[in-house]
Parts: sequence; structure tokens; C-alpha cells
Amino acid sequence: TPEQCGLGASTKADAQRGGESIARSTLASFLEVRGVDFQKAMSSPCTAFDSCSRLSPYLAWGAISMRCVAQAAAARSREVRALNDAKSAVDPRWSASLRAFQGRLRWHCHFMQKLEDEPRIEFENFSRVYDDLRDAADVAHGVGATRMAAWQHGETGYPMVDACMRALHRCGWINFRMRAMLVSFASYHLWLHWRPTSVFLAQHFLDFEPGIHFSQFQMQSGTTGINTVRIYSPAKQVLDHDPQGEFIRRHVPALERVPARWLAEPHLMPASIQREASCVIGRDYPAPIVEHALAYREARERIGALRRRPEARNEADAVQAKHGSRRSGLPQSAGPGGRARAPRVAGTSRSDRSKAAPVSDRSGQASLWDEGADADSTREGNA
Repeated sequence: TPEQCGLGASTKADAQRGGESIARSTLASFLEVRGVDFQKAMSSPCTAFDSCSRLSPYLAWGAISMRCVAQAAAARSREVRALNDAKSAVDPRWSASLRAFQGRLRWHCHFMQKLEDEPRIEFENFSRVYDDLRDAADVAHGVGATRMAAWQHGETGYPMVDACMRALHRCGWINFRMRAMLVSFASYHLWLHWRPTSVFLAQHFLDFEPGIHFSQFQMQSGTTGINTVRIYSPAKQVLDHDPQGEFIRRHVPALERVPARWLAEPHLMPASIQREASCVIGRDYPAPIVEHALAYREARERIGALRRRPEARNEADAVQAKHGSRRSGLPQSAGPGGRARAPRVAGTSRSDRSKAAPVSDRSGQASLWDEGADADSTREGNA
């Protein structure tokens, strides 16, 4: 038990219970009932807690095997196909959701093997050109320490970021779109090194799997050199995935009475509405720790300047050759005069992105946690 190991009792009031029997019942409920809308419902924290498989902790701790899960999913897929062929009544969403789930099981194993092949990525940047991009020691003092503490405790002034972090403290799990947002926010908005933030989240994820975890952190922090840079807009995540504030109000009580129209950016509320909602910014709920547009612009410029350097392009080609998707079909370095893709922001218009500093993207390998910033298909390792 945790107590016997000197760790103290768990502080996660809503953590999943462990054990093989619960793992098997969780698998059965997902394949028979809960998973019907998995493909679409996994992105929102309002629906993901029920619609995702929730098997990742059991896989991580060995309470159920990947073979068992994969075989059960394959059997359910055959059953759904047979029902479709027989013109029997079956929800049409099952086919797509099961395909999506099976794909994520394969990517789960892919990323575990990636770490086995190159264990250094737990501690070092995929691409060593990025070694001076951020300083891991910054979290120990000054502005870095202040930002790290606000992020850790869910007190950044961005409701979706704060709600997700607080939910994680309570449950030990959060869905992958929100994981991507948490990491992206720490890495780009707060400009924190991925190593200390990855260790912190590893200590809170019940489903911590090193192969997935550290690869994903580097993808979302822009240090692989080959993946699209995705800088999430925390306000857009509210509008897209919790427009009525159901999830946010549950985990951030200070925002409980804030009208839905102000929930994405409560600091913009007029003072009179703040008083009516018993949510005075700076007193009941913090003001944003950084300004989104400014933080985005600075991160975009820093990453863009580094990626345009010849040595960064050359090293990206080497990383792509070893770790990139075989299905990408993308060429290697475009060369000094080649066209590059601008950093992608979940929450900006196409015209806004066209103004971004060019950033080379030669991956074809989708982000594991992203689940599709702006609705592109992605691949995850946990579901």
C-alpha cells in the first residue's frame, strides 16, 4: 500500500479503483456501451470521462494486458460488422469509434517501443539543437518558479487550464486534448522547460507510461524538430469543449456564478458583473498570468527562428529518418529557400496563421495527445 511505502494515503478523491476484475469490467462497459461515441466525445472533458475507455491506468500497471484489450476490441469489431451485414439495428457510430480505439492501441505500443529504442529522450531533447531553447533551472527561482507554481496548482487565470489541472489532482486522469493543452500552455505560454513539467505530471497521472509521456511532452513542447508546433488557445478550448461551463464550474468553484459568455475570459468581465458573480478578478480568481497574444507571438518567433537555422533542418531530417511516420510521404529538408509551415494555433484563423513566422514541419506523424487541433485526425497512445 502507499502507506507501507511511506508515501501516505492518496489525495485523489475520485481516482479509479485498481485490480484485474475492475479492469475487465471497465473494458466490457466501454466495448458494449460507453464507447459508442468515443471518436467524437473523447475531446471534451465534459464527455471524455465516460466515453474514453479509461483502461490506460490498468494497462500501465499491468492489471490487464494489451493483448487482452486488443483481442476484445477486435472481437467487438467483428460483431459490429456482422450486425451491419445482417442489417440488424446497431448504432452506426460504433464502427468509427472502434476503428479509432484500435488505432490508439497500436500507437500505444509504437511509442513504448520508441523509448526502448532511444531511452535518452526521457532526459534529453529529441533534437539537440533545442538544448538552449529553455532552461530547466528556471522553475527554481524568479518568474519561472512563480509560473510553475501557478500552473501546478491550477491558478493561471485561464479557466480551462485551471479546471483541467484541478481535475487531474482530484482524479489522476484527464483526456488527451486537455493534456495537450496543459503541456502546450506550460511550454509556450509560460515558456517552461518540458523536463520539470513532465516529471510533475508523471507524478499525478495514474496511467503514466514513460514511452508515451516523454515523447508526447517533447512533441507538445516543440523539441522534436519534426512535429507541427501547436500552441493552444485556452479560450478557444472553452468555447469548443465546455461552452456552458459544466466542467469548469465543477472544478473551479470561484467561477460557478460567472455567466457563460464570460467564462472563456473572465478577466474581461465588467466590474459590475464581477461583483454580481462574486468573482472579482485578482481577489476571487487570478488575472491571467500571461497575455495570450503576446505569449503566442514570442513563442512563435523563438521557435521559428531556431527552426530556420540550417543545423536545425539537418538534425530534423535525421530525427525524421529514425522516428517519423512511414506513411508521411513528406520530403526531407526543404532547404534554405524551401517553404515552411507556420506554427499552428488551436484558436486562430487561417489568415492569422499566415502571418506567423515560418516553421518547418516534416513529420506526417500526428500529435499523440492533440486529438486534432482544428479537427485534424491524430493518434494517441492512451485512450
